[in-house]
Amino acid sequence: MVEAGAVSNPRPDAVFMLHTTVRPVGSLYYTPGPSLAGADNWRIVVHGKQTGGSNPWGGKDPLVVGAQILLALQTIVSRQVDLTTAPAVLSVGAFNGGVRENIIPDSAVMIGTLRTFNEEMRKDIHARMKQTAEGIAASAGLTADVKVIIGYPITVSDPALVSRMTPSLQRAAGPANAQQIPWIMAGEDFSRFATAVNAPAMFVSFGTTPRDQDWHTAGPNHSTTFNPSEESLPIGVRAYALLATDFLVNNPKKAVTP
Repeated sequence: MVEAGAVSNPRPDAVFMLHTTVRPVGSLYYTPGPSLAGADNWRIVVHGKQTGGSNPWGGKDPLVVGAQILLALQTIVSRQVDLTTAPAVLSVGAFNGGVRENIIPDSAVMIGTLRTFNEEMRKDIHARMKQTAEGIAASAGLTADVKVIIGYPITVSDPALVSRMTPSLQRAAGPANAQQIPWIMAGEDFSRFATAVNAPAMFVSFGTTPRDQDWHTAGPNHSTTFNPSEESLPIGVRAYALLATDFLVNNPKKAVTP
């Protein structure tokens, strides 16, 4: 949509997003400042030398070295990054290698995700991942290819815009049901709109868990057990409409008569 010019003519004065969450139906949530993490994918391929399982000394085992890399990656966030400045998560999602029980393969592959709230920390972790994987592989006479796929930017809700629009959320759901929450490690492509328009942005989530269910145990978004209540839809529509109309009516750049 951005590449097709959807936000260039006319260029928005602000951008808003509404997203489902498994919190209680009838509630709205917002976070001033960084709201959702920057999300990168990554892939590490460890290259060894195939040999029989009966004579491992005849090859170079990428599974053992890959396992060492996997464990060492977990020390980057826990031991090398100052988490008092911002949180970070480095997770391995898959680790694959080999085809038979009696053959040491010639390669192993792992993939995962990185979530960060600070661009300098993001770049630093990228460098540490490469240094860690290549160094461990080299120590055993193997090589490792590290590729980081830059994903979504950090989603930032402009604090001034959030302060200005919070009354709109309170009108939509009631003062007690419009709440500020801490940042979330999930990533969101809404950040691309905010980056493209170079204008204030605001991310809002609305609760969808039915009133007779405990939201703490409800099925999360993007799962086969996600079961949102349709009762949440009018509240979401009301919130979105109020955000738009209240912003336009009170926009000093473009005054609109209600």
